[in-house]
Amino acid sequence: MDKLNLDQHISRQFNEDLETIKSEMLAMGGVVEKQLSEAVKALEEADSELAEHVLTVEDDVDQMERDIDEHCATLIARRQPAATDLRMVLVVTKCIRDLERIGDEAQKIAKMAINLSGDQAPRGYIEIRHIANDVRVMLNDALDAFMRFDADAAILTMAKDRQIDQDYSSALRELITYMMEDPRNISRALNIAWVLRSLERIGDHAKNICEHVVYLVKGKDIRHGHLDEIVP
Repeated sequence: MDKLNLDQHISRQFNEDLETIKSEMLAMGGVVEKQLSEAVKALEEADSELAEHVLTVEDDVDQMERDIDEHCATLIARRQPAATDLRMVLVVTKCIRDLERIGDEAQKIAKMAINLSGDQAPRGYIEIRHIANDVRVMLNDALDAFMRFDADAAILTMAKDRQIDQDYSSALRELITYMMEDPRNISRALNIAWVLRSLERIGDHAKNICEHVVYLVKGKDIRHGHLDEIVP
């Protein structure tokens, strides 16, 4: 194989390696999205069996994170990527950490679903359903922005986190009132509060993924309030 053909082969193989880690990350995202949806469904339908299934998925998510992390490390060591290619690898390693943590929060929701399975639609389920739907949409949109390398879509998705935070605070205030009305409600209300907290944290991680997408596409780190660097 002459030098030109060798260089073309190496370049093609490198692009395939990049596409592989991208596909693996999106596959992990799909697993986590399903994990979250099933955890919320288990809670809403008092389905302990489904909640138990969600708990078993966490090992798969952890293994996916380790495998992708290893693939990224190997790619850096062998290919020594630069510029946009290096950003891609770095962003994937960051995104899978956020996805793993989303999986952790889904696991917490599943545990609460088991704890609450004997309750008859306690206060807070309407708020959970509302916030959970917004969080699922936000996560899906964040992953879609990554798949399409769409920084503008990522920025729009990030803005949804503020509403989720406001809805979370409002729901907590209602739960506090509920507990004050009757101390016997404290235990179940605290369980609902932990579910709401997990959903709010998932929104934060989805926002992080959006920030990573902007860094990937624009080469700008917009964490810590630096969004104005790229938005007029």
